[in-house]
Amino acid sequence: MFNHILVPIDGSETSMLAVSKASGLALAFGSRITLIHVIDNYPFIGVGADYALGQNEYLAAATASANTALARGVAALAAEGLHSDQRVIDGHVVHEGIVDTAKALGCDLIVMGSHGRTGIEKLLLGSVTQRVLQEAPMPVLVVKELEV
Repeated sequence: MFNHILVPIDGSETSMLAVSKASGLALAFGSRITLIHVIDNYPFIGVGADYALGQNEYLAAATASANTALARGVAALAAEGLHSDQRVIDGHVVHEGIVDTAKALGCDLIVMGSHGRTGIEKLLLGSVTQRVLQEAPMPVLVVKELEV
């Protein structure tokens, strides 16, 4: 039913729940899984030499964080006996990076977590999941964080 599943992860527990759901689907359908982490290359606007130094430090830290999140996802899938591909995607707009990658790789399902932000937090931070739902031409399975 699903041949290639894309799972965007950010290192959060919610994204790891998405990895778990994707794992179950991959085992059931014999699907491939690709894990991605999208790095916003331009998180702030600056001018001059200080900006360049800050940008380089930011990119180094963001890449390290992305690799840590991806390694965690790969390990979780390996524990289930699954192999996965992983990629760090450079993109200014995270939801576009997710949708563009899914299209480019020929994925037929996106499984991603939703942080469940509401109110002012959603207004200020936006909803990547909502934008992926609006723009993705393939099905999107949204995994919500567990309530305790």
